[in-house]
Amino acid sequence: MKQPLSLTWELDSIFPGGSSSSELESFLKNLEQDIAALQRLVKNAVAPTDVESTKALDEVIELLQSCSGRLVEVSSFADCLGAQNQMDKGAVRLAARVTSMRAGFEGISSQFSNVLRQTTDKVWAEWMARPEIAPLTFVLSESRDLAREKMSPELESLALELAVDGYHGWSGHYDTIVSSIKIPFEDEEGTKLLSAGQAFNKLDDPDPKVRQSMFRKWEEAWTEAADNCADTLNHLAGFRLKLYKGRGWEDILKDPLSINRMSQDTLNAMWDVITNSKPALVAYLQRKAKLLGQNALSWVDVEAPVGKSSGKIPYDQAAKDIVTQFRKFSPKMAEFAERAFDNNWIEVEDRPGKRPGGFCTSLPESKESRIFMTYSGTTSNVSTLAHELGHAYHSYLLDDQPVFNQNYAMNVAETASTFAEVIVSDAQVKAASNAEEKLALLETKIQNSVAFFMNIHARFLFETRFYEKRKEGLVNAEELSELMVEAQKEAFCGVLSEYHPHFWASKLHFYITDVPFYNFPYTVGYMFSTGLYRLALQEGASFADKYDSLLQDTGVMTLEDLVFKHLGVDLTKPDFWQGATDLIVADINEFLEMTEQLV
Repeated sequence: MKQPLSLTWELDSIFPGGSSSSELESFLKNLEQDIAALQRLVKNAVAPTDVESTKALDEVIELLQSCSGRLVEVSSFADCLGAQNQMDKGAVRLAARVTSMRAGFEGISSQFSNVLRQTTDKVWAEWMARPEIAPLTFVLSESRDLAREKMSPELESLALELAVDGYHGWSGHYDTIVSSIKIPFEDEEGTKLLSAGQAFNKLDDPDPKVRQSMFRKWEEAWTEAADNCADTLNHLAGFRLKLYKGRGWEDILKDPLSINRMSQDTLNAMWDVITNSKPALVAYLQRKAKLLGQNALSWVDVEAPVGKSSGKIPYDQAAKDIVTQFRKFSPKMAEFAERAFDNNWIEVEDRPGKRPGGFCTSLPESKESRIFMTYSGTTSNVSTLAHELGHAYHSYLLDDQPVFNQNYAMNVAETASTFAEVIVSDAQVKAASNAEEKLALLETKIQNSVAFFMNIHARFLFETRFYEKRKEGLVNAEELSELMVEAQKEAFCGVLSEYHPHFWASKLHFYITDVPFYNFPYTVGYMFSTGLYRLALQEGASFADKYDSLLQDTGVMTLEDLVFKHLGVDLTKPDFWQGATDLIVADINEFLEMTEQLV
């Protein structure tokens, strides 16, 4: 792996010149032409009456996959441009253009799904048995079944077209709100205005005075933006609810569960095990409060560090450490990570104007990925970097699959990323140079459990209740804050002294329109990855190949079928989830033992 590593990513190999690229414009025009050709083909398509007539639809299926892959490519590129510079107006225009193209494509896909729906079961079975089509059976069957539960193709297409300036437009408006937020911060160099992303990083500062001061300013900033955020959130929810009503869907979780290819029974089994394990997390939070000299933790102290790690970790060292730990589990994963670092797929520079948070986005045409984050040298940053590399590795394993089969759900996406993160965080704990550093690293690891078991649970409870309330009418900013605090108190078992009323305004995930309920899949992924890691510890080196095989099937199976095939486990029962929780509780017990004499 080359040294030193670049702190900024390389985007010109995708389309040179950013949003004004001539190659990008040519790519877009070709894609628009192909979508128009696809529309003509689908308009004239009819349900096949025998296996021979199914062959006439091969061209449609091939073009659907081609357009889909290219839409992902250009959408990812637009996301990268907008994330690296929130003031890039060209990126905003590009994103709007791609959103419009995608809406048209999805409308065409919906019309084709109607052709699938109209195909008789007998012809369908023969169609799916054709060698050229058999690999796509799961995805095509999924589309056929879903079409039977939606509105007419004409209404679905209209809804998708209206969503461009309505549903997705409100999501874009939220980005505009965030980009305008500036929060003052004082240090030895004087007062400076921080972007939302830079200010957010200060909430994790080791100095409690810095954390508390920033939290006050953070809440103030989002209080000022609250009415605009409330309008945005209400209209996003209102669009979804109207759409679901048109389809005859009463359960707000029907769509997110379907998108994540999992059942309500599986989700309930997981939350039940988590809820039963929360006394251990409460004990941890209470001990942490004593270690920090407090009677109870406030919201901003939940992720405050305990003990001292070895200081700031240079980016080059973090990369080296991640590759080393990946190699212990899988040489293939390590080699992939080296490729990502060496080819400048990763943006980590700490500078103004960047979007807050981190993400990994895939480029199926280029067979590459890009990773975005802001790196400041903390152990948490190292974990985030490993997490996003896990996403990229997942996409890499699917590079040679048909485009339809590369579309995996968020819950299994978060499984791959969190598994990579756990490999690194567990190694950090085991390699600690002294007891104090081990305590700090162990505590950082446990913080993830708090995030997924409590913070994410609070988001899930809030969003579930907000949607029920939204059915009755608009929910104002004050009511949203009340719902948020209520959910946080329940999820954290009332153990905190102060909560975050405007979390609903500051959290991007509530405003993402690609998928609804951008919360519980994180916890599913965390629990699933922890259960996988437990099996990896038991089985040793042979587990790496099993892990790769499992990930390669994530686009063609439900979660339950995937796990049963590769692990022989029934996820609707508590056993697997309990095994994952036992590993987490063991970390907490070790933390409590190590700190027994410190309070």
